[in-house]
Amino acid sequence: MAGLNAIGIAVADLGRSMQFYGLLGLEFSDDPAEGHVEATMPNGTRLMFDTEDVIRSFLPNWTRTDGNQVSLAFECGSPAGVDEMYARVVAAGFEGEKEPWDAFWGQRYALLGDPDGVRVNLYARLS
Repeated sequence: MAGLNAIGIAVADLGRSMQFYGLLGLEFSDDPAEGHVEATMPNGTRLMFDTEDVIRSFLPNWTRTDGNQVSLAFECGSPAGVDEMYARVVAAGFEGEKEPWDAFWGQRYALLGDPDGVRVNLYARLS
């Protein structure tokens, strides 16, 4: 059986995406000039970004379709951490989809939008 160890996102502006996810604490190891970067999470999962040109290099007829099929979730260390992360990202000019709130399921929660329309969830346990 194969195991999921990476998530890939096609991006319109690699530098802007790196800036957004860098504000969330990700560090990228590859040279963005190559059209591909990735960050490895503490659990070993990789988040990978490829430019649209890279995608078209092996799928020539590929076109961008915006949708809401994918979201990424980042666990913050505390409820205050959700508020701080949200404020930092929004202050840098990125979309704040929904300000932090205390969700009925017991988490401090907030929603951001990355430069390519991917929903990013921030959360931490309330208790």
